[in-house]
Amino acid sequence: MTEPRRLRGHKATATCCIASRDKPGLVATSGEDGCICWFDMRCKDVKFVMDVSNEPISSLCFNSGNENIIYVSTGNEVKCFDVHMLADNSWKPLESYNYNKEEINQVTCNSRSSFLASADDGGEIKIIDICQKRIFKTLRAGHTSICSSVQFIPWRPWEIVTGGLDSKFIIWDFSKGRPSKIVDFGLPDMRRGSNAGQCLNPAFVHSLKVPDVDMLDKIGKICVVARGDGVIDVINMESELTATKPKSSTKSWKGTQSKGSDGGVPDENGRKWLHLDYSFGGHTAAVSCVTFSLFGEKGKFLVSGGNDKLVKVWDCSRCLDSWQTGDANELLHLNINLTKKVNWLCTTPAESDNLVVCDTTKLVKVYTVS
Repeated sequence: MTEPRRLRGHKATATCCIASRDKPGLVATSGEDGCICWFDMRCKDVKFVMDVSNEPISSLCFNSGNENIIYVSTGNEVKCFDVHMLADNSWKPLESYNYNKEEINQVTCNSRSSFLASADDGGEIKIIDICQKRIFKTLRAGHTSICSSVQFIPWRPWEIVTGGLDSKFIIWDFSKGRPSKIVDFGLPDMRRGSNAGQCLNPAFVHSLKVPDVDMLDKIGKICVVARGDGVIDVINMESELTATKPKSSTKSWKGTQSKGSDGGVPDENGRKWLHLDYSFGGHTAAVSCVTFSLFGEKGKFLVSGGNDKLVKVWDCSRCLDSWQTGDANELLHLNINLTKKVNWLCTTPAESDNLVVCDTTKLVKVYTVS
């Protein structure tokens, strides 16, 4: 792996990055300096910098139907900006939503551009009606600690998934405001298959990722869970939602001998999980972020980054085969060694296949993935 390209623009640690789907090569990054930096992968320098807050920015997302609109979470507030309407050095938001009581960890927009979801330190998730510009629903009494991540499920328009530092993965019906499924990764049954070399940190859920609609034919209706014990779980959402009992134990994979990993073959509850741990070349410390590749065949690769200063590229297109055969040994495609822990990741196609990494420094790194 060649030395990464370094993108300069932030004055403090870079916290998040997102890549445009409409304009390949366009990337926005946020930082603890309260700024958003815009980069074009074809150019050397930052395009422009938006100074939008006196507080660190925790999360960014585009409006799914109009990428000129960007949502920014800072403190307990979500700000909305139209990039094309901004005058020089005048970063006045179109809208500002102050519904969360605690600091927001992630904000995301659904595929229909009709709802926002913001997950906070109090374990609550606010669903905001974008068209009506008001709160639609508050989701509570699911998480007992920080809610770290939230994703809409594009093929189920009234459902979201959340993960938290209570080790819970929750599927919600946000039209009714209540959970439809809770999985607790902290239960002994959920951890009993862990490999002996696996990190012993709690199985906190740090990051979730659900594929976009145009990836579903390739990789299926899945959700990827990045855990604090270094494990990445790839969950078949439809089998999970139709599983009859909340028992947590799973049968061993065929062909894995006695490595102790759970999951590819359906268990007695009808679950289908991939359990990517240390024995398959996985992370040795907490996994902080997961994302799907936007270059080449969209969704072909799953990219993960962790506190072990590693980025791993997994061949997600093999997941369906692994569920049928139980053989996950060929999933790891590439290892990238870093010098710092990973905060966030995104990918973008430009003249080459670019992997953008926000680590614990103010410099954003860009790696070429061949």
